[in-house]
Amino acid sequence: MNEEWLDRTKLLLGNESVDKLSKKSVLVVGLGGVGATAAEMICRAGVGKITIVDSDVVSITNINRQLLALHSNIGDSKTQVLSNRMKDINPNVEIIIIDKFIEEGKSDCLFSNHFDYVIDAIDTLSPKVDLICNALNNSVKIVSSMGAGGKIDPSLVKIADLKKSYNCHLARSLRKRLHKLGIKSGFSVVFSPEDVDSKAVLYTPKERNKKSNVGTISYMPSLFGIYCASKVIRDLLN
Repeated sequence: MNEEWLDRTKLLLGNESVDKLSKKSVLVVGLGGVGATAAEMICRAGVGKITIVDSDVVSITNINRQLLALHSNIGDSKTQVLSNRMKDINPNVEIIIIDKFIEEGKSDCLFSNHFDYVIDAIDTLSPKVDLICNALNNSVKIVSSMGAGGKIDPSLVKIADLKKSYNCHLARSLRKRLHKLGIKSGFSVVFSPEDVDSKAVLYTPKERNKKSNVGTISYMPSLFGIYCASKVIRDLLN
């Protein structure tokens, strides 16, 4: 296959680094606004094997902020839409699809496979904690996305160790839960300390996987995904 599409990446990173990325395997869990963008960015960088995990389908409410969401594919599986898209970017990429909602206590099955890095883009706290714990227990590096909802200023987005995150409700809940398990640091999170206007939060206590919906602008979830991908790529090359 013609590899001309990677010429600009080779110019920046060098042939050896591009070859190195082609031999790496990355797991992306959660294919919403953050995860789908993160997966596409690592695909465009030339990562050779990508495992994508999500049980959801494209919804009309995703269109304002999710890379995959179009009126023409409402109801389609997110994993299949993303797989087709990434194969159209790099026909040589190996895509593993797992159409599954990762419930608490169930992410250990993912680690029967080898991964060089994990991107956690799960919205729900319990499976998020479970995935992080299993990654750390298996000595696999992981970057975890915190909440992009309610944020509007891209200049405030940061990457830091979990213990250095602040003024983020999801990060605070995650720290509290992990502290009980003896984990206080050891992996990076993407977060923004920007205050969330209470008027942007709609509480939905009857929903299965989340207690609230938070207003979200088009670019912020993708930006969080780009930050996640940048952390993965830079670490894989070091």
